[in-house]
Amino acid sequence: MPKQPNIILIFTDNQQAATLGCYGNSEIHTPHLDALSRKGVTFDNAFCPNGFCSPCRASVLTGKLPSQHGVHSWIDDRKSNEWPDDWHALDGLNTLPKALKSKGYATALVGKYHLGQPTSPAEGFDNWVTLEDGHVRSFYRNKIFDNGEVYDQPGHSVDFFTDKGVAFIEEQTAADTPFFLYLPYPAPYGHWPATKETDENRHTARYADCPMHSIPRRGLSKAAVDGFMLRSSESSAHLDFSMLMRAPNDLGTLRNFYSQISMVDDGVGKIIATLDRLGIADDTLLIFTTDHGLSTGEHGFWGHGAATLPSNLHRAAHNIPMIMHQNGVTFQGLRSKLMVSGMDVFATILDHTGVAQQEAGVPSRSLLPILTGGDLSDWGADAVFSEQEETRVIRTPKWAYFKRFDTGTTGFQDELFDVGNDVSETLNLAGDPAFADIKAALDGQLTAYFEEYGQDHADLWKGGVPIQHSERKKLWRKAWGDSWQPVYSYDAK
Repeated sequence: MPKQPNIILIFTDNQQAATLGCYGNSEIHTPHLDALSRKGVTFDNAFCPNGFCSPCRASVLTGKLPSQHGVHSWIDDRKSNEWPDDWHALDGLNTLPKALKSKGYATALVGKYHLGQPTSPAEGFDNWVTLEDGHVRSFYRNKIFDNGEVYDQPGHSVDFFTDKGVAFIEEQTAADTPFFLYLPYPAPYGHWPATKETDENRHTARYADCPMHSIPRRGLSKAAVDGFMLRSSESSAHLDFSMLMRAPNDLGTLRNFYSQISMVDDGVGKIIATLDRLGIADDTLLIFTTDHGLSTGEHGFWGHGAATLPSNLHRAAHNIPMIMHQNGVTFQGLRSKLMVSGMDVFATILDHTGVAQQEAGVPSRSLLPILTGGDLSDWGADAVFSEQEETRVIRTPKWAYFKRFDTGTTGFQDELFDVGNDVSETLNLAGDPAFADIKAALDGQLTAYFEEYGQDHADLWKGGVPIQHSERKKLWRKAWGDSWQPVYSYDAK
């Protein structure tokens, strides 16, 4: 019986595709990822399903939309003292680690979790090494939860998690056990305080004089100012949103951000070298991607998620890197232009391992036919869908349509972009009568998609409620009444 393939899913935190050399960035130093791209399949049109860490991680691990699994925003670590010891946002859902473990895979989370209680493993994970917080406050000096042991780790978190990942790979290879390693690095992040602190990594000197021309220097947009003011007024914590306004012109922050990407590249290189050293590169599918994109000045803001009002889902903030490689399995050097989603990682892994049939009503699509040159006749519409609370998006090779939730009182405007000719998405055609038929057709596709896959209990547009909290709680209370409030799923236990 042939050996089941190992799976390594390497995740970064807050990174748009354009911050890698293999995606055209001439200032960034990412030799290992560039080499991986040349050996494997690179997706130029991969997009995240949401603009926040927690929803995207939930979607990758379940194959479901936020309007299905209910995680619509970041899981608030400040509430952790209220959580039961075993609370996790994906409790009760089918997940990659659960599916793979049921078929004999050794499973490990090594890195950032951000989907619930870090002190105890989520269901399906045999090996559990993670950070105290989902929010990255520093790349150094982190408290670690390591399979029941708690300790402070003074070094760089990327190096630490890479070494832990290598140890897991070595252990399972020696035992001849197929494994699933989920390696979500807490870098490059791109937010203060992590990127504001003094850079201490080995790539600092490389960027010391870098002009950072690959970062747009533009004036702040009104949507960013409005978003900043709203989040500041609604925040009960000591969060510093000023970085959303100042970061694009802070060279120290920009250079620190790029240096952390190079640290990630080092980690990827060490993982690849380990596979080669152990002779298991032929048996291992390596996937590199991220949770969501990050606007680095494009459209007049720095950030993602709810950094603007209404939410900005433009390409810079949602286009993610995605590279997949397995010796003898994937095409060498293929650049796919098909529209794909971070959610598709779920179905791809299930399909490649053959461990389970995907349940009905899950929108994740297997990318295996693309990777292997298989039959794409069942691929369907070449489109990808995203949501960020009050904004939903359909993207095709030709168009991007942003539909805003509106009860007649928000004043939010829909957006339509001819991305075939306007790749930066700067000219809104939604109000132009000449494009009314195109807008209507895309609106119909978008509506039908969420009608098919959305579930009423988690669909904010139908009065559903999120797990933990919402970034637009005033909007939803206005729409659905003062009784509307997030559901804390652990309350029902």
